Amino acid sequence: MESWVRPVVEAIHSSRAQAVIYLAGGASQALGWLLSVPGASGTVLEVVVPYSRASMAQLLGKMPLQFTSKQAAEDMALAAYNRALKLSGPGLQVMGVGFTGSLASSRPKHGEHRFYVSARTQNCLRTSHVTLSKGLRSREEEDKVSSYFLLKAIADACRVPATIQSDLQEPEFPKESTEQFDEDQELQQVIDGQVCMKVYHFSDSMEKNFSRKIILPGSFNPLHDGHLRLLEVASSMCDDGLPCFEISAINADKPPLSIAEIKRRVDQFRKVGKNVIISNQPYFYKKAELFPGSAFVIGADTAARLVNPKYYGGDYNRMLEILLECKSTGTTFLVGGRNIEGVFKVLEDLDIPGELRDMFISIPEEKFRMDISSTDIRKRQGP
Repeated sequence: MESWVRPVVEAIHSSRAQAVIYLAGGASQALGWLLSVPGASGTVLEVVVPYSRASMAQLLGKMPLQFTSKQAAEDMALAAYNRALKLSGPGLQVMGVGFTGSLASSRPKHGEHRFYVSARTQNCLRTSHVTLSKGLRSREEEDKVSSYFLLKAIADACRVPATIQSDLQEPEFPKESTEQFDEDQELQQVIDGQVCMKVYHFSDSMEKNFSRKIILPGSFNPLHDGHLRLLEVASSMCDDGLPCFEISAINADKPPLSIAEIKRRVDQFRKVGKNVIISNQPYFYKKAELFPGSAFVIGADTAARLVNPKYYGGDYNRMLEILLECKSTGTTFLVGGRNIEGVFKVLEDLDIPGELRDMFISIPEEKFRMDISSTDIRKRQGP
C-alpha cells in the first residue's frame, strides 16, 4: 500500500467505529488495506460483494434501475447501515458503506468508466461520484483510484483526517453530495421502516467494552422506579451486557407513535441518564433479529404470552418454531415476577416447554418485586 494509506487505516481502526461494506465493481484493494492492518476485526463487521444481478436484488430487496448509479450506491449504504446496527457491538458508532463501479474490463465498455461510493451514518449520508478518463489507466489502476475513495469515505464517516493522493486529472474531479438528518427525520425513517432503530446513549458507562445488550422493552408511559430497578437487577445478573431500554415506534394493535410522543418518552431517559433504543419491531421474534445475542428483560406475564400457542394462531408447533429461531440467535429472557390476575407469579410458576427452558432465566422474587405499573400511574394521574 502507499505510505500515506497505512496511517489512515490505523486511525480508522482506532476510532471505535464499526462498518458493514457492500461493494460491487471495484475498490477491492481497499479491503486488503483495511484487513491487513491490525485492528480490522474491531472495525469491519461484514463485507459482501453482490456481483450478480440476483445477489444485488436479494441484498437490496429490489432490482436497481441502474446498477452503477448514485441511487444504487445509496441504497447499498442504507442496507449496510441497517445490517451494521444489528451486528455492531453495544455502544459503538456504526456506518454502512456502499460502492458500485463500472471500471475497465477485459472487453471495451461503451459507457463511461465511473464509480459511486456512499457512506451512511446515523445522521448523515455522503456520496462521491467519479467519472474516469477512458484508456488512461489499467483495470488495476482504476481499482486503486476507487479504493482510495472508498477508504476516504470510511475515514470521513469515522471523522478521521484523510487527504487522498488519487492522481485524478482535471475533468475527473469528484462530485460530492451530503445530506444531513435531524432527530425528527431520523425518527421518521424508523417509523417508515427505512432504518431499523435509533439509539440514544445517555449512560456514562459507554467506555466499558460490552459483549451484548440487556434490553428491557416496553412503552414506558410513564417510566417509573419499577422499570429502573428491574433493569438494574437484571444487569447485575449479566455484567457483560450494556443495559438499554427499548420502545417500539410501531404497535401491533395501534397506530405508530408520533415523533413528538417518542421524543417525550425519550426525554424521560435523558433525565435519568439511561440508554434507550427506538425500534420499529413490536414482536419479540423480530426483536431477536434486531438484537442478536441479547438478553431481554420481561415480566412473568409476558413470558406466559410468549409460550402460549393462542398468540400463534393456536399452533403449538409454530410457537416452538419461532422461539427456537430466537434461541438460535443467542436470545435469552430474564424473567421478573409479576401480578397475573391478582396472583404474583414468577418463572417457576409457568409451564415452559422443555426445548426452551434454557432460554428463560428467573429473576428471584427476593431480588426484585415491585407491584407497580404504568397503567396504574396513568389512572391516578387522570387525563
